[in-house]
Amino acid sequence: MITLSWAGFRTPVGEVSVGCSQAGVARVRYGRPTVPARGERGAAPRSNENGAAAAIAEAASGQLIEYFRGERRGFDVPVDWSPTAGPQRQVLMELAETVGYGETVTYGALARRAGLPADPASARLVGTIMAANPVPVIVPCHRVLASDGLGGYSGGAGVEVKRWLLILEGPQPPTLDWQPMPAS
Repeated sequence: MITLSWAGFRTPVGEVSVGCSQAGVARVRYGRPTVPARGERGAAPRSNENGAAAAIAEAASGQLIEYFRGERRGFDVPVDWSPTAGPQRQVLMELAETVGYGETVTYGALARRAGLPADPASARLVGTIMAANPVPVIVPCHRVLASDGLGGYSGGAGVEVKRWLLILEGPQPPTLDWQPMPAS
């Protein structure tokens, strides 16, 4: 079992948490950290907390905050791919390496880019992989769309979070109630 160091922060789409190992970001989740974040009331010092993991968590949360403010277009924190394997790792790495800020790709096109067969089953497999992405936003599953619309999103409040992220990045026009994250 991997021991993670967690950090959490508020965004316009709700609370976001990032969990890091010594190797890099292993989890990004919508909601509070699975353990109290550093400095949070009730947080006891964790003797198993690794200094390298804590430093990566701090850097990742800072970069994610900059992203949500519209000040960052890419991430340079390492990703810990160890929770993934096989086609999941293959597809997520392809997504992270080839679909940049403000770009989108369909489930089927991502399947083909990742070397999966060009058939509807591969597109559905990519949808399943996106729903289980352990590092959303940093590994941008919100940029993967259905051929006939947005498709689904399993993070936070669902497809509305996906829509918000795509508005932030530009491929989706803003709705009347869309608000960016204010600067601190």
